[in-house]
Amino acid sequence: MRIGIPKEIKPLEGRVALIPEACGDLVRDGHEVLVGEGAGVASGFPDAAYAAVGARVVTQPQDLYAAADLVVKVKEPWDEEPDWLRPGQRLFSFLHLAADPALVQRLLASGVTALAFETLEHRGGLPILAPMSEIAGRLAVQIGARLLHAPEGGKGLLLGGLAAAEPGQVVVLGAGHAGAAAVRLAAALGARVTVFDLDADKLRLMDQVGPQVTSLYPYRDSLDRAVREADLLVGAVLIPGARAPHLVSRDQVAAMGAGSVVVDIAVDQGGCIETTRPTTYAAPTYLAEGVIHFGVTNMPGAVPRTASRALCASLYPWVRRLARVEWPTDPALAGAVNVEQGRLVLPALRQV
Repeated sequence: MRIGIPKEIKPLEGRVALIPEACGDLVRDGHEVLVGEGAGVASGFPDAAYAAVGARVVTQPQDLYAAADLVVKVKEPWDEEPDWLRPGQRLFSFLHLAADPALVQRLLASGVTALAFETLEHRGGLPILAPMSEIAGRLAVQIGARLLHAPEGGKGLLLGGLAAAEPGQVVVLGAGHAGAAAVRLAAALGARVTVFDLDADKLRLMDQVGPQVTSLYPYRDSLDRAVREADLLVGAVLIPGARAPHLVSRDQVAAMGAGSVVVDIAVDQGGCIETTRPTTYAAPTYLAEGVIHFGVTNMPGAVPRTASRALCASLYPWVRRLARVEWPTDPALAGAVNVEQGRLVLPALRQV
């Protein structure tokens, strides 16, 4: 099989789906691997590293898409990329289609069979999404802490506080991989953290992080009070394949006060905060109700040297399975199909 790994073209996206070592193993398995010119450079992997393991470096992206039977990339097809897909081809990447009906239609028109990283479930978890969620959770706190600085337009707060100066208040919506990572880092910095989740088991785990963490069920009054007092609000709610529900209203955001910060990790799925809208690293923030919002849809793309290795380690075993003729018999892969040869397959997308 011909497996194509294009260079990502989403603004400031530096990750690559498969690192050279993984490509070398695919070549030894008998596959032909095509890698877009410069695809791994931002992650620390020059073209020569791919060529050394037997992959073929392709200069023109259209040529890579035309030749590949299976396209493995990081982010959803962007700009002209959906036009290069074709019937009978497989696409494996993050898709987040619930928040992008226009892309749904373009993929349906292409005839491609598209599987999403974020809807591949195995043993009760999301193995490909998990490491990227953890990175996004940590970045949410790092970025939020910086945006609270006065030169960034924030309220001039050191998130962890200091002797004789109270620490900042962080509220995290969701205690999954992303939310838990945000809670742990915020607590480690010395912030006071309140985390909300529907799952009592997850809340018990968050209680163990430290005395500065309060874990709560999201009753309306409790959530409203916490959001109004928050200096940094992190949205980390996920319903696999579906649009994220709005848990925080515009009025609640307005009550946070000028110079507070919102980082909505759920922005890929439409965001769990009403004032959230997608941004890129080229223009990552905007003001809404006097509050700084960060809505970048590819947060781990800022740390490609870390993220590419973590992504590849979780992704590679599934690429090997997907490259087999009998892949549709694998329940995890079959469940990850979002669209297939002009048909909408994923039930959560039928309301898009």
